[in-house]
Amino acid sequence: MHPKVKPALRRGWRDLNTVQFGMTPAHAMTLGPMDSATGHFLELLNGTRGLPLLREEGRRMDLPDGHVDALVERLARAGLLDDAKGGSPAADALRTKKEVLDRLRPDVASLSLTTSRPGDAISRLAARRSLRVQVRGAGRVGTVLASLLSGAGVGEVDVRDCGRVEPWDVAPGGLPAESVGERRDEAARRAVRRAAPDRPPRRGPRPRIEAADPGYSLVILAPRDDVAVHAPAPDTAEPLITSGTPHLYAGVVEGTGVVGPLVLPGETGCARCLHEDRTDRDQTWPRLVAQWRSGRQPHVRPCDLALATTVAGLAAAHTLAFLDGQMPSSAGARWEVSLPGLQWHARPVWAHPACPCGAAERGKGERASEDAEAHETMAVERSPRELRRTAGAARPAGTWRAHV
Repeated sequence: MHPKVKPALRRGWRDLNTVQFGMTPAHAMTLGPMDSATGHFLELLNGTRGLPLLREEGRRMDLPDGHVDALVERLARAGLLDDAKGGSPAADALRTKKEVLDRLRPDVASLSLTTSRPGDAISRLAARRSLRVQVRGAGRVGTVLASLLSGAGVGEVDVRDCGRVEPWDVAPGGLPAESVGERRDEAARRAVRRAAPDRPPRRGPRPRIEAADPGYSLVILAPRDDVAVHAPAPDTAEPLITSGTPHLYAGVVEGTGVVGPLVLPGETGCARCLHEDRTDRDQTWPRLVAQWRSGRQPHVRPCDLALATTVAGLAAAHTLAFLDGQMPSSAGARWEVSLPGLQWHARPVWAHPACPCGAAERGKGERASEDAEAHETMAVERSPRELRRTAGAARPAGTWRAHV
């Protein structure tokens, strides 16, 4: 082990005996009591020395026997320590690709903030390289989103769409101006390759296939059609539900950006659940949707550039959290933000009993089990937090990535 204090956390002394690691409330931690000699020794925990050499340095600094090992163990237990040479075999392979790793060093540092065991951060980043994600939609949201995932180290990011690039599809980080007139999917894939830390080989044209590919860890639906964003067609996701493929919705409708729900088939509410719930609350909903879908479509739909980029960024963050084994807050919820106030709020997507996806039945069984254990007889409505917790407990995110 070559221990190093996580460089992502800035360090400062609160007093003569207490050191604070990190600045923000989400990650800051204090450690004490700590004497000045130990504080100076922290500077040596930079990943360049193994434990035997660190013990020698400790003796030179007149630290008590066993003090170095106790300090390293204490820091590791607190989640403040990383291992410069630790991690999985895939992490070792990534370290040999210096140019690639240099591109991804900020991502490794960020992952170290959400992992506790030394070596976990680079192992998770290396694991991304074996994952496959499909983005359906190559507009201002979809192409930027796909490029972000590729730049963050996801191994394969496929983009599906039809038609040719229009001038209004162009966006910084997405489709460039010189791609106007080209096939939209091919132009988007080039943007994805440009964003990748280690340029993947160019692939030939692919047939247009709407059925779910069981090899994808996640499918992201980012349609250019604003109606499809506001009212996702349940039929579109049926193959994904059937194959058990997790999928995430994202897009812009009018002046509102939407991220979610992240659908875990059979676990959390899906597009049909959303439709059925809206119909229960508003009987005119199906009539309105039919008119929106069949009516005359505007030649250019509203899609604020900054809003689209914001949506792409948040959707990419939720995607990466899921791929890294976490359960983001979009599981069972839609995050929405509207111009000009730009205040994010979450709308829960409840599993509906009339939907054949099975999420409601599973939720009912979990509720019954919880009630029996607590000797409760009254039905209790689950909060979005409970929904996400039980979904994660029922099937850990890692099992959803078994499609790798």
